Amino acid sequence: MSAVEIPVEKSTGSVREVTLGSSYGGGTRTSSVTVGGEAALPFLTFDGAMPHRPALAAEVSDVRPTGWSPELEAVWGDLLDDPAAWATAAVERGAELIALHLRGCHPDVADHGPTEGVQAVERVLAAVGVPLLVYGPGVADKDNEVLVAVAEATKGEELALGVCEEKNYRTIVAAALGNGHAVIAETPIDVNLAKQLNILISDMGLPLERVLMDPNTGGLGYGLEYTYSVMERLRLAALVGDTMTQQPMICQVGEESWRQKEARAVDGVPEGWGDLATRGVAWEIGTAMTLVQSGADIVLLRHPDSFATMREALDDLMKGA
Repeated sequence: MSAVEIPVEKSTGSVREVTLGSSYGGGTRTSSVTVGGEAALPFLTFDGAMPHRPALAAEVSDVRPTGWSPELEAVWGDLLDDPAAWATAAVERGAELIALHLRGCHPDVADHGPTEGVQAVERVLAAVGVPLLVYGPGVADKDNEVLVAVAEATKGEELALGVCEEKNYRTIVAAALGNGHAVIAETPIDVNLAKQLNILISDMGLPLERVLMDPNTGGLGYGLEYTYSVMERLRLAALVGDTMTQQPMICQVGEESWRQKEARAVDGVPEGWGDLATRGVAWEIGTAMTLVQSGADIVLLRHPDSFATMREALDDLMKGA
């Protein structure tokens, strides 16, 4: 009996590689992270190359976050008051990147200015050697002020600045261009909007090798299926040669999974839900594993226990890559 030939689906396109934290520009990072490069759907390495395992980033805040799940507050404790110590602990638990959110700069939180934002970034840079993703407070005008100051103060560190969206992309891209950083392009779960923003960014002259794409996401049980389909369509378009969809994708898993009642509620829940600690971590891991299967190259996590589980699972999936 002759051997059965297994059909192989070869792609004509591939995902761009993006490197964060390179010290070529005089930065202080002791490690770098490269994502992207896929020439096939996630983990289907018999169809094409997947040179880099999806990277795990820890979400850290410049001020103690409010409204977080009691499980997250319990597991991090007093570290939530010190972003540098928090980042250090996260790296020790397996984080390959730190995603620093400058929530204290939000007008409704502490209304910190650009100086305080820069100081927070510099403290975290001094504490850890991994690359940083730096997120503004989430208000376009304030994002512009804070992220421009951060970009100028950290020239050469090769940060990723977020978020870069349609209403403020010109300012953020200009800051990245002038100071050697990447940007995180965020759009609201739509293939065409994601592609259009990449075109606008490219038209400004920023190399697409310095663009991460955040298509936005929903948590497990809260729109995750729709997110999966949008991300899968973006990845399929990239593999057939659509150059404006060939960016590595990043997903804010922790924010979406831990704000749902299944990861927060302690009282008044069915007994079958189990204890909050186990349930919350499972919700985060379930969301993250789904999204890496749809093409996520970087996932942001909040619970320290999620890192070991995710790393083990991803290492298993990458065997033979």
